[in-house]
Amino acid sequence: MRASLNLHPTSRRRGVTRIEVDIARPRADALALRYVVTGAVNDLHLPPAGAQARADDLWRRTCFEAFVRTSPGAAYFEFNFAPSTRWAAYGFSGYRAGMQTVSEIAAPRIEVERSDTHFELRASIDLAGAAADLGEATWGVSLCAVVEDAGGRLSYWALAHPPGKADFHHPDAFALELPRTAPR
Repeated sequence: MRASLNLHPTSRRRGVTRIEVDIARPRADALALRYVVTGAVNDLHLPPAGAQARADDLWRRTCFEAFVRTSPGAAYFEFNFAPSTRWAAYGFSGYRAGMQTVSEIAAPRIEVERSDTHFELRASIDLAGAAADLGEATWGVSLCAVVEDAGGRLSYWALAHPPGKADFHHPDAFALELPRTAPR
């Protein structure tokens, strides 16, 4: 399934023409994402890929994010993927509440490609250890990105933006429903 991210009304479109995300649930407990940024890629701050490792505060720079919750449900997961291939996974018990690092999942597979006109980040993550009921449920998903330009200014992109400042955690941001994959 392909989705387009929308620029937050208070952000400026510096260097980015559009951001699209391909999202799939290849298994009941797996997530595959492909973020494609189109525009003047050389005008963006995209650190080169390095050693893949967990890291905090990735959202302070260019970062591609996915939030997943069982529908309906207050608890959710946040996954961050940086162009450097650093990543993070957090669990929340409710809206911005009870944040904990999710250590029960394996490191995602992250690959990046870059040209003058597009940047692509692909991430595959196995959520089998994250929560017992996650694989059986339909997921509510929030897809978003923070993009830093070469001058250090951030723009905020999401499927849906609630009123006010950019808030990817807000319940209104979970604008996509991803059903459980049919058994094979």
